[in-house]
Amino acid sequence: MTFARLGLIDPLLAALATLDYKTPTPVQTQALPAILAGRDLMAAAQTGTGKTAGFALPILQLLATAGAPVASNSVRALVLVPTRELAEQVCESIRAYGQNLPLRTCAVYGGVSINPQMMKLRKGMDIVVATPGRLLDLHRQNAIKFGQLRILVLDEADRMLDLGFSRELDAVFAALPKCRQTLLFSATFSDAIRSMAGTILNDPLAIETSPRNTAARSVKQWAIPVDKKRKPELFSHLLKRRRWGQVLVFVKTRKGVEQLVATLQGQGIGADSIHGDKPQPARLRALERFKAGEVQILVATDVAARGLDIDDLPLVVNFDLPIVAEDYIHRIGRTGRAGATGEAVSLVCADEVTQLAAIETLTRQMLQRVDEDGFEPDHRVPLTNTAGQVLKKPKKPKKPKPAAVLAPAVRKAGVTPPQARQGRSGARAGGRKIAPKSASRRSS
Repeated sequence: MTFARLGLIDPLLAALATLDYKTPTPVQTQALPAILAGRDLMAAAQTGTGKTAGFALPILQLLATAGAPVASNSVRALVLVPTRELAEQVCESIRAYGQNLPLRTCAVYGGVSINPQMMKLRKGMDIVVATPGRLLDLHRQNAIKFGQLRILVLDEADRMLDLGFSRELDAVFAALPKCRQTLLFSATFSDAIRSMAGTILNDPLAIETSPRNTAARSVKQWAIPVDKKRKPELFSHLLKRRRWGQVLVFVKTRKGVEQLVATLQGQGIGADSIHGDKPQPARLRALERFKAGEVQILVATDVAARGLDIDDLPLVVNFDLPIVAEDYIHRIGRTGRAGATGEAVSLVCADEVTQLAAIETLTRQMLQRVDEDGFEPDHRVPLTNTAGQVLKKPKKPKKPKPAAVLAPAVRKAGVTPPQARQGRSGARAGGRKIAPKSASRRSS
């Protein structure tokens, strides 16, 4: 099966070629024809199945080939996601797939100023990727209107319910046109998901797929626990100590990419960047400089690095773990090609443990943790397992209180020192003082 046989138009096929997408995944093979035919969809698609392209490609085609141009403050397709990080990720992916189409896409989410988002929406957007709360805020202020809405996507619907977005989702559904195409993607079909699907979907096609594990066997994978603030220092240290040659480094955000490049250049290390804010000619120049050995370090975001053709790349470093576990597969796939051996090193901090667990579940293997002398983290990374569970941190042994350490002679005699008696009667665990009984009676 090829993308061309699935009925995609030439601009989309050209974009997929630049992104190195060759063979559709099972969810893409099933979803694309159904969505293009206007069917509602209910898909159990876990991380690693290629679901973003599965809904983004047909939506882009439908919007590009039919319907009136989008009006001011209006939207034609809406993608709801649970987190701001996923909103940015999905939005960037959609832009990459639609790079040859005259369609506008943006992401809106909370935690940042609403005014720039309102300004973007004034022009009208073909596709908006949004978190539920911020979408409702914008709608209440008439910054976004749903009169032209044709398609609604719920991405990671189970996670949205887990995060307590049920009430917000109901409010969104009530504000949207009843006549629309709805696509629901969830890791599992729980009772809550089935109940919600029954109210918003019309005769949906049901799809169930398993994640694709394509992690290269020839790639040695390991992780170094480290505190977040010390990641740049650790990377520079490893570069020198291990005498790394050329390295492709993945960073989560465009801002983070530029910060790391500036740090490396300040140390006299040749580094360049590839990310979504850079024009295509600048990206190509950075790639050619890296290939020619003019720069040692190429720092990139996930989507911007898709389709990079680099021969004999020995090392990939995950400076940040990806939000979407499937992107880890894409990252490490840049090395260990054509039977060659490669190495993938991940710098992992405590607040990335959820992403780590998702990666280990997808690849069905635990990443070996290797401490680097002098960089042992103060905030330890919790243990994980291949079932996607995050185990509790091991508790540090409590040091005995001075009052609790009694002299052997005193313990033998059965005498309790005054300070020990005071500690027992005057305080409870947690340091909260309790008044003696006699004092309580006098105060009452």
